[in-house]
Amino acid sequence: MKEEHLHSTEQLVSEQSLIRMARIVSAVFTPVTIPFLAFGILFLFSYLRLLPYQYKLIVMGVVFCFTILMPLFTIHTYKRINGLSRDEMAERKHRYASLILTLIGYIFCLIMMHRMNLPYYMNGIIICALLMILGCTVCNLKWRVSEHMAGAGAIIGGLVAFSTLLSYNPLWWLTLFILIAGTLGTARIILGHHTLGEVIGGFVVGLLCSLLVLHPLSNFFLFKFIIHLIAP
Repeated sequence: MKEEHLHSTEQLVSEQSLIRMARIVSAVFTPVTIPFLAFGILFLFSYLRLLPYQYKLIVMGVVFCFTILMPLFTIHTYKRINGLSRDEMAERKHRYASLILTLIGYIFCLIMMHRMNLPYYMNGIIICALLMILGCTVCNLKWRVSEHMAGAGAIIGGLVAFSTLLSYNPLWWLTLFILIAGTLGTARIILGHHTLGEVIGGFVVGLLCSLLVLHPLSNFFLFKFIIHLIAP
């Protein structure tokens, strides 16, 4: 009897540790930070590291303010005004409100970056994020896909797209972020926030949005399609 009690106690501690680790993984790899992370990788590990320090700091500041600070502030304000708990914020109608508030921040970021005359592939990161948010919002009408995994899929798609655009080998980065994506998806399932199908669905949404917006091949066919529509 004593051994059974000890075994159940050890199992309970193990489960609590697993849930705690899953919460940490979900908090660290939140989709809110993805555009900021993407610009950071570009400025550190591509030829864009040669750009002036002040220029990179201004761009990173704009991205941080409108894709992280503004959404977090507006969502927190919405939560306080309505007196909502964390569990209540997970309800569908409040999730839509969070997505819309995030979308507004990204739109302002895109406007600012357009006025700064940044290259199209930099603006493409924000456009990709906007499309990903819209895709998740549409999917959530019928199916609650994982925004965390959508972000992971967008990063992996972005690595593939920028490796073609900037001519570098993405193998090690792909390996790292595929491992992170697997860990993140597992964490979301452990916490009971999503099923396996919702995790995979979110990843596919992010991957497709990223490749569609950022990959040179898709941009080429999209350009040809637009030209065909304008001048058939």
